[in-house]
This record gives sequence, structure tokens and C-alpha cells, in this order.
Amino acid sequence: MERSMIIRGFVLPFLLVCLLIAGCGGSGGGTDTQVPPVFDKPHALVPESPGQSVIESDSLLLDLSNIKQGYLTAISRTPDRQINVQLMDPEGINYSYFLEPQETAVIPFSGGSGNYQLVCYEQVAGSQYAAMLSKQLEIELENEFLPFLYPNQYVDFAPDSEAVKLAISMLPDDASDIDALGAIYDYVIGNTVYDEAKAVSVEAGYLPDVDETLATGRGICFDYAALMSAMLRTRGIPCKLMIGYAGDIKHAWIDVYLLSKGWISKAISFDGKTWTRMDPTFDSSAEDREMIQEYIGEGSNYAVQFMR
Repeated sequence: MERSMIIRGFVLPFLLVCLLIAGCGGSGGGTDTQVPPVFDKPHALVPESPGQSVIESDSLLLDLSNIKQGYLTAISRTPDRQINVQLMDPEGINYSYFLEPQETAVIPFSGGSGNYQLVCYEQVAGSQYAAMLSKQLEIELENEFLPFLYPNQYVDFAPDSEAVKLAISMLPDDASDIDALGAIYDYVIGNTVYDEAKAVSVEAGYLPDVDETLATGRGICFDYAALMSAMLRTRGIPCKLMIGYAGDIKHAWIDVYLLSKGWISKAISFDGKTWTRMDPTFDSSAEDREMIQEYIGEGSNYAVQFMR
């Protein structure tokens, strides 16, 4: 669990749940050889599970029908046991997803095109799991940005999500990606406060609820990053939810892709002329912004573990 971090004598608690995931690595996920798909109107992409290509057992069904779109769908069939789906990407980074009984989860191919190792486990008792199946998957994405436009287990949204409706309504359909980015960023940091009580009580395995964050106006760094990711993806702006460390503190932030800039890391603060590396949680603390910015610097205090 995350602890308070001390920056020049000031304590700033930024808790992100211990995610029951292992491994480390770089950002991966795209070589900028393509451009994002263009949509006529902002909308939430909807993952589908048509059952045209599946791997299944008594306890789990994996729908691989849309792997070219950047995801697979995992459907738990067990009434009382957790399922663990582990996906090792082409760079050797291992992503771990837990499904509760009867849960359906969208699992992205965050590492882009390439060879993945899929291994699934079923809970036996407590923290003990038994291997169920293993398979190599050769993934060739139709567009390298798709994993960062669709919802998934960590950035969960749908057409009827309030966060989606807000992202669509707050700007004209033809608003530029820079205008959309600025408006969404300003809204999130201006209407969300850091929830210190949640930070000290959140449990391992926590996943954000973007509509709850929007409704309550409160959240931890994971919530900020997930809400902004959902809203940006709705506007057709690829967004990576990054999980790692700010200094030695567990943290979540976002990377964003703009047509005129490419991928912007440790995003973002933009005054119309100048980009500043500042993530949504940090930038919401206006009274400490200068001090936090000095701590972040040019990004050297960030270390990425995973992206979703």
C-alpha cells in the first residue's frame, strides 16, 4: 500500500492499491507508425463477444473473436471461485487480471502487436491457484491505438456511463483533440478532490468506478487517471492509464496521444502554448502545484510498471 510521500517537508498522500500484479518494464504499446482511427462523432467503443473464436473450460470462457481490435473477453463460469488471467506481452511484461465469480472482463493487448503468452488459473482455496490453460497468441492489431480507445477492466465505461455522456456533451463533435484534452483535464482537476480517507482504507484488488468518481467528486490517483482516460477515449483520443511509481510511491497517471504532438508522457498541463508534465492527481492540488512540479521535474521521478 502507498504511504505518505514527503516533499520538502510537506506530506502528500497518494495511495494506489496493491494490484496483485508482478513485473516491470517500459511503456511499449505503439510505434507511432499509424494514426488513431477517426470517428464521425465522439462515442464509447463497445467490446463484443460474438463467440467466433473461443477457448473454454468448465470454469472460464475466453472470447478471442476481436483480438485484432486489441482485446479479448474473459467470462468466468464458476459460481464461487476467482479466476486469474495472466498475459505476458511481447516485451516480457506480465499483466495479471482477477475475475470474481460470474464476472466478465475485457482484457487489452497493451503491448501492441506481437507474441503473447496467455496462462489462466482457477482459485483452489484462499491464495492458492491451479493452472487451467496456457496458450500462445500471435496478435496483429488493425490499429495500434485500439487498446487505448476501448474500455477494459481498469478503464471501465460504456455508452450509458455518465462520464461518457459528459465527455460528449461538454464540447462540439468537431472539437480538436487539444481543445477536448484541455476541457476534460480542467474539468477533472477542477471538480475532483483527493480522498484521503479512501486512500488509507482502500483494499488490494480495487478497481475504479468512473461514474462514482464523477458523482462524488472524490478519488485517489487511480480514480483520477481512470476517469480522465474514459472521457478522453470517448472523444477518440488514445489514452494510456499508467501504473507505477512517483519517486518511491505507488501511483497512477496518464499518457495521451495528440495528432500534432504524438504521445505525451506523464500528462499533462497545457496553457495554450506550453506543455507541463503534471498528472491529474498532482495538478488538482493547486496550492502545492509549484512544489509538486519541482518534484516531478522532467519525469525522472516517474517509473512505469504497467499500462492499461
